[in-house]
Amino acid sequence: MVGKRGTMKPPGRILLLVLALLPPGPAAPCSPQPNATRFVCTEPTLRSFPAGLPRTTLSISVEFTALAALPPAALVPVPRLQELHLSSNRLATLPAALLRPVPALRVLDLTNNLLLDLPTDTFSSSQHLQHLVLRGNRLRALRPAWFQHLPRLLWLDLGANALAEVPPEAFHPLSSLRSLDLSRNLLAALPPGALAGLGALERLDLEGNRLLTLPPAAFAPAPALRLLFLQENELRELPPRIFLPLRHLRVLDVARNQLRALELPPRGPGPALELDLSGNPWHCGCALRELLRSAAPLLTSAADTRCASPEHRRGQEVAALSGAGNAGCEHKGDGQQPPGP
Repeated sequence: MVGKRGTMKPPGRILLLVLALLPPGPAAPCSPQPNATRFVCTEPTLRSFPAGLPRTTLSISVEFTALAALPPAALVPVPRLQELHLSSNRLATLPAALLRPVPALRVLDLTNNLLLDLPTDTFSSSQHLQHLVLRGNRLRALRPAWFQHLPRLLWLDLGANALAEVPPEAFHPLSSLRSLDLSRNLLAALPPGALAGLGALERLDLEGNRLLTLPPAAFAPAPALRLLFLQENELRELPPRIFLPLRHLRVLDVARNQLRALELPPRGPGPALELDLSGNPWHCGCALRELLRSAAPLLTSAADTRCASPEHRRGQEVAALSGAGNAGCEHKGDGQQPPGP
């Protein structure tokens, strides 16, 4: 090319000039920023864990991506990490050594991945972990070794997996645990001692399993329970006095089971027990009337909580029994015991 004075401009200089005049292109997705404390990436096409994270990083969120595997040394550059959010990826397992470089980790969220199993020593260096969420994976077995080194764990969510059983005393080391979620699994039974060691537990969710009944002392190891969810199981009967140890219970949901009778702990000081009895074939005899009178619960879903027997009460709202007194308890067919199957 000839310039204004008849001289030729070098092609390289022209190219550099053109590039300099072009607007800057888009930044590479999920590029770490120097000295940042939080890293967030939700790039759907991401397939490898981001490199170059600064040592100052305290929180990482890599979610809703195509990430299917993590290198064992992925967290070595971030030894101060406190929160790791890896939900809605495609992870099928974790390297056994993944969490060892981050002993200060407090929150680990692995919701909605493809986890089939975890190495037994995954959490061996996570003594400060407080929140562990494994919900929405494909776990088929609980390994007690996972929980051996988690004395500070407060929240454990194992819901929506494929767990068929809980090993006895699997949670025994979790002396600080406040909330345990086992909902939407395949549990047909709880072994005696399933809740052993959980003296601080306040919330237990067993919704949507296949439970037929529960051990008589199922809740004795967890007297601090305040919220108990048993709805959408296959419960036909519960052992007498099973709820007696739960003097602090504030919410009990047994909706959509096959229960005909129930016992509750006597009402203590404080707010009334919020009780959902809906979707069960209740026998509305004297025992149920006495329970409603002595425990004085606050019935939720009252319109869907109706008597199935005796015949002369079929279809009536159970809530109406609380104001019926004891009149008619001597009526034939309105006795203490529900009829047999």
